[in-house]
Amino acid sequence: MTKTTPLFTPVLIAGCIILLISFAIRASFGVFQIPIAEEFGWLRSEFSLAIAIQNLAWGIGQPIFGAIAEKIGDRKAIVIGAIMYSVGLVLSSFAVTPMAHHVYEIIVGFGIAGTGFGVILAVVGRASSDDNRSMSLAIAAAAGSSGQVFGPPLAEYLLSFMGWQSVFLIFAGIILAVLATLPLMRAPEPANRQVLEESLGKVLGKAFRDPSYTLIFLGFFSCGYQLAFVTAHFPAFVTEVCGPIAPGGILHGLGITTTSALGAASIALIGLANIAGTLLAGWLGKRYSKKYLLAGLYTLRTIFAAAFILVPMTPATVLLFSLCMGATWLATVPLTSGLIAHIYGLRFMGTLYGIIFFSHQLGSFLGVWLGGQMYDLYGNYYVVWWIGVGVGAFSAIVHLPVRERALNLA
Repeated sequence: MTKTTPLFTPVLIAGCIILLISFAIRASFGVFQIPIAEEFGWLRSEFSLAIAIQNLAWGIGQPIFGAIAEKIGDRKAIVIGAIMYSVGLVLSSFAVTPMAHHVYEIIVGFGIAGTGFGVILAVVGRASSDDNRSMSLAIAAAAGSSGQVFGPPLAEYLLSFMGWQSVFLIFAGIILAVLATLPLMRAPEPANRQVLEESLGKVLGKAFRDPSYTLIFLGFFSCGYQLAFVTAHFPAFVTEVCGPIAPGGILHGLGITTTSALGAASIALIGLANIAGTLLAGWLGKRYSKKYLLAGLYTLRTIFAAAFILVPMTPATVLLFSLCMGATWLATVPLTSGLIAHIYGLRFMGTLYGIIFFSHQLGSFLGVWLGGQMYDLYGNYYVVWWIGVGVGAFSAIVHLPVRERALNLA
């Protein structure tokens, strides 16, 4: 009788905790846009650039931390990442110039890389059985989205009675707490010794020569662009453009009395809806073609974004958009990482996915940076929004030619 590996392994549980905390903090940075800009009298683009640099550093750091995990161990990579994350937040709390924030967010970005999807999903993937892998990756990705549910409202709550500097210090302590989960992060090595002995450089060379790898790389760009733009700028966008909150209504009953609170709540709602969307994507990814699922997700996201910007913005449309966008938010992650694992195997999944994720973060950098630049130039975000609609449509198309079959890297 074949022994069945349980879905909820210690590695999966620990990975979910790390991703939840890491992404709770990362998702809250958009809430600090207005407080920091108002305290120092900065242009919107100056703190936006800091967040954009953070996203770019995260993308650069992802394959580096993937390689560190594969060479010296997963847990050591996570320790380095958590320490860098915490140090970057502490230094940022003392920053009083845009340049200081730009430099310190590089450290934060590398910290996110060490505690984010590239490292954690590779460990979870190796610790999962073939039958459970798609769902395990989806659960881990959904845990990261759960952090998005708690992070922005927590930041908004803390900002109601303390300065943003103190909130950064609290977050620095919280991220270090993830190190308590490390005893659970023990994933088995893959059994295939031939793959184990394969050099990283040789594997990368074969992957780079595969057109499907290039297509996946290009397709992940729009995901980063759209998600980072919304995370960084949507709270401010809602605060400035949305109509007033009706007194005595349902939103008041939920404690949402201002457009600022609505902006933070919208990010949390996106994260909440994404839990269901990501889990559904993992379930579907086990049964249907991942490339067609990805094309469908990008198509839906493009339609939702275009429809939202074409109708008058009200609290109701903000909440509806948040629910729809949230359903597709990180649903691309288990499908993309699962596609990488299926085509190229598990041994170097961390590095191979990390390089793909760099495209995601290039998009993130551009979405956040352009958001600030276009706002300062035009006083609104509409140009950046429509660019997001266009790149979303591009990603839907570019996944269609991907050859979804296992590639022999030996």
